[in-house]
This record gives sequence, structure tokens and C-alpha cells, in this order.
Amino acid sequence: MNFTFNKKNYQLLILGLIFIVSGYALMIGGGSENPQEFSYKIFDFQRWILAPVLILIGLVIEIFAIMKKS
Repeated sequence: MNFTFNKKNYQLLILGLIFIVSGYALMIGGGSENPQEFSYKIFDFQRWILAPVLILIGLVIEIFAIMKKS
């Protein structure tokens, strides 16, 4: 039986999924305990730079894993 993806493709797909999930996990939080106070925690490096970069890297890995020939 000839499958479209081989083991390496699936490993890359899982790696890309790990990057995407970790990026979304880093975006969680940053809210204020009191809804009447504004929290500047939402503007830190983790949520503005690191998380979106991880998500984009994960998407690039996913595209590469799908396009890679077996």
C-alpha cells in the first residue's frame, strides 16, 4: 500500500502543530484582576512578538510538511 505521507511528513506535521499550540498558549493571560484597572501585561514581548512568531513558524513547517515529497 502506498501512502501519500511517510513518517518524516507526519513528524514535521506534529512539530508544526506543537509550535502553533505553544504560540497560542503563550498568548493566554495578561488580563487584570480588577476589570476597572487597565493591565499593561497584554503588551509584553511574549504576547506581541514571541507568540505570533511561533505561530508563523508552525504554519511554515506545516506547509513544508505537506509539500515535501515522500
